[in-house]
Amino acid sequence: MPRRPSSPRPRRFSPLGLGAAPLLALPLLAACAPAATQTASPAAPVQASTPVSRVSFYPLETGLSWSYLPEGEAATGLPYTLRALGPTVFAGESVLAFALTGRGADQTWYRRVSADGVQLLGFRKPGVTVRLDPPWREAPAEGAWRVGLGWEGTSRVTLTGDDGRAQAQGTLRYRYDVQDRRQVTTPAGAFDVWVVTRQISDDVGGLFPQAQQLWFTPFVGEVRTPEGLLLTGRNFGGR
Repeated sequence: MPRRPSSPRPRRFSPLGLGAAPLLALPLLAACAPAATQTASPAAPVQASTPVSRVSFYPLETGLSWSYLPEGEAATGLPYTLRALGPTVFAGESVLAFALTGRGADQTWYRRVSADGVQLLGFRKPGVTVRLDPPWREAPAEGAWRVGLGWEGTSRVTLTGDDGRAQAQGTLRYRYDVQDRRQVTTPAGAFDVWVVTRQISDDVGGLFPQAQQLWFTPFVGEVRTPEGLLLTGRNFGGR
């Protein structure tokens, strides 16, 4: 009596949605390849790189990369990596994308960057997209920096799921104050930074901590992020 074929087992995917196809392909490649007599050394991950010949006051060039570690952590820890991905479209507008990865983090910010400052139109995490209207001003015009400078604003916040449905809406209020300018040293080097305090409130569940401090250096970027990450490396020099 012929055997009935067994039912197909459900496919399991990588939690990040990456690497599933290469893993499934390995058995096929192994079946066709001759038997190895030596153990191959681990191969470097496949990555694309873009050479950068210049850096703007607010670094935006495609291919730029920064490495960060939490303040107070051992320098041997696994870093977070921020990358400038280049132009894309968000909410129907031309923007620049910046992605943070590492330790399970996976977040992409969508910004407009020019000599007039930096505006955040929204960001994306797995399963949710956050849109800000009007855009949130993250930095002033290039020539406006000085101790005592402050700016503030209000944005309408819309959280949307992968299915396109709005999950929540509310209002976000922010304020920035430039409190100091000083020299600091991190594993990435010595920097002349602007010390900025950022205060945020919202009525959609507290998307952001209420008060945070960041350090900014022109032609370098954030030496300390609002999340308390310190710059440990970058793939480009200063001006």
